Amino acid sequence: AMLTLLSLALAWAGTRSAVVAGYSNEDFLAWNKNQSGIETTASGLQYKVVAPGTGPAAADNDGVELEIHGVKRDGKEFQPRAPMRFQVAQQPMIPGFTEGVKLMRKGARYRFWVPPSLGYGAEPSPENELAGQVLVFDVEMKNLVPAAVLQQMMMQQMMQQMMNNNQG
Repeated sequence: AMLTLLSLALAWAGTRSAVVAGYSNEDFLAWNKNQSGIETTASGLQYKVVAPGTGPAAADNDGVELEIHGVKRDGKEFQPRAPMRFQVAQQPMIPGFTEGVKLMRKGARYRFWVPPSLGYGAEPSPENELAGQVLVFDVEMKNLVPAAVLQQMMMQQMMQQMMNNNQG
């Protein structure tokens, strides 16, 4: 009886993923937002906190060091697992990715579901295979450097360069 129950559960899960795979982006996001642990922002970004992290959340102009991995909703990889460093709201990123990073704290691990409107646009495009796609990112925040600390570091670097130029 236990074996039958297990095989029925596996068959149901397999059928469910096949059905979900056939959903439109809108239907998928409507279904996904009701899954356990999924939060949805006002803009439509969906995310799940895998590990919460500690300290303040990232803000504009903060420096972040991340490890990211990106797949399309169908599971096809478009961004191999790799480190990434950037200054929030200073480098061009898709809006959904920036919004998600600003929810995170140092040490946090999140999964983002970025709807096309917060990614590369809602209309599929031959020029960009990611347009019209729900993008799924696994993101870990390895480090967060507050904007004030970054500014201080840049000032020190400029002072050092000025001193070196005056000596030469």
